[in-house]
Amino acid sequence: MSRIALVDDDRNILTSVAMTLEAEGFEVETYNDGQAALDGFNKRMPELAVLDIKMPRMDGMDLLQRLRQKTSTPVIFLASKDDEIDEVLGLRMGADDYVKKPFSQRLLVERIRALLRRQDAISGETIDETEETKIMVRGELVMDPLRHVVKWKGKDVSLTETEFLLLQALAQRPGFVKSRDQLMDVAYDDQVYVDDRTIDSHIKRLRKKMRNTDDEFSAIETLYGIGYRYNEE
Repeated sequence: MSRIALVDDDRNILTSVAMTLEAEGFEVETYNDGQAALDGFNKRMPELAVLDIKMPRMDGMDLLQRLRQKTSTPVIFLASKDDEIDEVLGLRMGADDYVKKPFSQRLLVERIRALLRRQDAISGETIDETEETKIMVRGELVMDPLRHVVKWKGKDVSLTETEFLLLQALAQRPGFVKSRDQLMDVAYDDQVYVDDRTIDSHIKRLRKKMRNTDDEFSAIETLYGIGYRYNEE
């Protein structure tokens, strides 16, 4: 039973979404602000967190920043219609997905399941060796999908599940262009809709993390209006 954390200052959302998730077989922990959630996470980390952006004491952005200092636990943001800037910033900071309010609870459940399936595969539950699971070496890049390990020039790079999948998809065929639509298919299930900006935000965050390890990193190339490709260095 996967443990899901819901963090929102709207008690109606907490109650209704918790009931839906529990009916789907999830264990649910609820928090009405970011600080309470952080205190709870320090005692027991959930398998996935759903965070509202605007909250008292500690908002979703601050909570995400604290989480990304120590874990790659999948995070879904709940964003209001007027939170567009915060939404993009959240993805750049390492959120895996976002859902706009008001939202379909069925859609939220499907996005939670999609992220958990990816996390299970990355953590090693899928043990058959395939192109997606065997260790991949591309120049200075080494990726071990079963252990969720990424190394660049021998140094560890901490990536979220989405960032890992996007880098893996690009690096599998150096020199070949992947369109945004193709990268969406890699990162999200077919029933989950995301727009181009979401993929672009993930790629920007991925580049930033690689450049924090090596400020000369330039292996991910943008082809404007077309997509992205990986150039083996």
